[in-house]
Amino acid sequence: MPLVKNPILPGFNPDPSVLRVGQDYYIATSTFEWYPGIQIHHSTDLANWTLLTRPLNRKSQLDMRGDPDSCGVWAPCLSHDGDKFWLVYTDVKRKDGSFKDAHNYIVWADKIDGEWSDPVYVNSSGFDPSLFHDPDSGKKYFVNMLWDHRRRPLLFAGIAVQEWDAKTKKLVGERMNVYQGTELALAEAPHVYKRNGWYYLLIAEGGTGYEHACTLARSKDIWGPYETHPEKHVLTSKDHPRAALQRAGHGDIVETQDGRTYLVHLTGRPTTQLRRCVLGRETAIQECYWKDDWLYVKNGPVPSLWVDLLGERDESKYWEEKRYTFKDGLHKDFQWLRTPETERIFNVKDGKLTLIGREAIGSWFEQALVARRQEHFSYDAETVIDFSPTDERQFAGLTAYYCRYNFFYLTVTAHSDGQRELLIMSSEASWPIGNLNTPYVPYVQIPNEGKVKLALTIRGNQLQFYYAVLGSGGEELKKIGPVFDASIVSDECGGHQQHGSFTGAFVGVAASDLNGLAAEAKFDYLLYKPVKNQQDAYVRDNE
Repeated sequence: MPLVKNPILPGFNPDPSVLRVGQDYYIATSTFEWYPGIQIHHSTDLANWTLLTRPLNRKSQLDMRGDPDSCGVWAPCLSHDGDKFWLVYTDVKRKDGSFKDAHNYIVWADKIDGEWSDPVYVNSSGFDPSLFHDPDSGKKYFVNMLWDHRRRPLLFAGIAVQEWDAKTKKLVGERMNVYQGTELALAEAPHVYKRNGWYYLLIAEGGTGYEHACTLARSKDIWGPYETHPEKHVLTSKDHPRAALQRAGHGDIVETQDGRTYLVHLTGRPTTQLRRCVLGRETAIQECYWKDDWLYVKNGPVPSLWVDLLGERDESKYWEEKRYTFKDGLHKDFQWLRTPETERIFNVKDGKLTLIGREAIGSWFEQALVARRQEHFSYDAETVIDFSPTDERQFAGLTAYYCRYNFFYLTVTAHSDGQRELLIMSSEASWPIGNLNTPYVPYVQIPNEGKVKLALTIRGNQLQFYYAVLGSGGEELKKIGPVFDASIVSDECGGHQQHGSFTGAFVGVAASDLNGLAAEAKFDYLLYKPVKNQQDAYVRDNE
């Protein structure tokens, strides 16, 4: 069987939780401020994955209006107890500064792609929760990291375990801090397993940047004491800056039907000498083995770029051109930001996507922006827009977007006298102010009526916008604006403190009406065309 190249879920797919039920494998990943919440992918061979569902899809389950960038849904844990599927997750309302307002919930479903329950609140003592179903006692245990704003002595204070009663839907008994991690610190992302009479506790340490790691400990009792793995970190790239897969950590373990063990984990693939992860934190997988009742990563602890899985990956799907029309609704590849009330920001009818202009791009409350993940280092994108703005406070167009503090946006707008024009807005690593870069790129006047084709190309770290006024006879795309630094749209430039941005680059369409008149912009389609370049073809595996 040919080896499969990591990552298995390219683009923004972080904090993987993996589960096998029979012959089916599932991975749940964080979605942060993007709606609907939590992505669940499905596979039968660990190599080929398909987006199956996003279970947090209604207002009674999730409303993230007001959640800052990189807050929202963190670190889901997907499990099955032989009867139901369970998901636990955190909805983070504040993350910067000394405090974390992080609320933990549980939902469940009979079918993974069916309707999930409304959430049951559990606690707010920390984040990255998981739910462990003890196969021997039948009890369920809620596990999460603890946050201590006093830093007495640790900000990431340790891993808490407490029994959770599935009948009353409440925590019961004493909460115990069972493990504080190693000197690498920042213990988070706990998962508990039971094997050969041992309880295993897998955690992440080192933060989600270039010091990230998976640390393993074990105990004969779920309450501890836990002894740390002889090598401490079963997976990390922190001491190997030239390894192809960086930022390796936050993992979860799954066993195949034939007894093989794999570890899924987040990773990043930095580009340029500035080490910027434009594709965000992605999901990779490693083959493992057991020795003396300890788990080891094959050829580890440094993650391998190429792995032996249960099947051969069909690369053609990764490289296929996607032309999204809107005849059958909104394609599952698309998400929007924060709000469950989609009728206020978009609708799909008559084969068009109509965006309803609301607040400015980058708003944490209600902005009309519909986009898909960037999954390739180079790609082309284009759309056709029909929009008749009346002044400069109405604008809509095509955007390469990360968050409020870094995006590039080619807009159709108007001057104060009503003359329609094209204008590029950019916010380039503008944290904490969030200003647009000025002076603005020179505008281009266009006729006040008619559709406009907008396009962009990204080749590695170079972004170029294009336009064509349709129906004018000159429909060939023309360049507009300079070549921008596309690596800005990355974790490292997302704003906040270092390693404080957790999502990834998107490309999509947006509309704003700062007059409050809800002006509508109609889009015929969105094209996303992957382009192979040196970065995509580059193969190395420095162990």
